Amino acid sequence: MDAIIKADLYRYTGQTGFRAFMKCLLTPGFRYTYCFRKVSRHGKFSLPGAFYRLFYYHYTFKFGFQINHNTKVGKGLVIQHFGPIVINKQAVIGDNCYIAHNVTIGQTNRGERKGCPTIGNKVWIGTGAVIVGRITVGDNVLIAPNTFVNFDIPADSVVIGSPAKVIANKEATADYIVNTVD
Repeated sequence: MDAIIKADLYRYTGQTGFRAFMKCLLTPGFRYTYCFRKVSRHGKFSLPGAFYRLFYYHYTFKFGFQINHNTKVGKGLVIQHFGPIVINKQAVIGDNCYIAHNVTIGQTNRGERKGCPTIGNKVWIGTGAVIVGRITVGDNVLIAPNTFVNFDIPADSVVIGSPAKVIANKEATADYIVNTVD
C-alpha cells in the first residue's frame, strides 16, 4: 500500500492494518480518496490508472465529490461525510486536512485575488464552507460551517460567519484534527 494511502487510512482509524483498510472501504470518503490517490499516482494512460479511473469517475457521480486527479492534496486527507464537495484543480491542500460536505474550494476569475486558494496543514473545513480566490489559509485553522472566505487567513485561527471573522486561537483544531501524520 502506498505511504500516502496509509497516511489517509491512519487519519480515519488510527491504524494502518488490513482490517482497518477493509473497514474504511465502507466509508465513501475513504473509498473516493483511495481511488483519487491511485489515479493520481498511475496517471491517465496506464492499465492500473485506467482501472482505478473507472471507480474514481463512478464515485465522483455517486458521492458528489469533484476533486481533479491533478489537484495537489497532502497526506492525511479526511472526507468524513458524502455529499457535494468541489475543489478546483489549481487549489493546493496541505497535510492532515478535514473536509466536510457541501464544501467549495474554488477559483475567482477577476480582481486582485484572481486564482485559487492554498490551504495549509491541519485545516478543518466545516459543512457548507466556501473558500475562493488566490488566498492562503495558514496552518492549524478551523473554518466554521457556512463560512465564506475570500481573504488570507493567518495560522492558528478560527474563521466564522459570513462575512468571515477571524479569531486567533493557538488550539483552533484541537480535538477536531485527530490521528495526525508526520
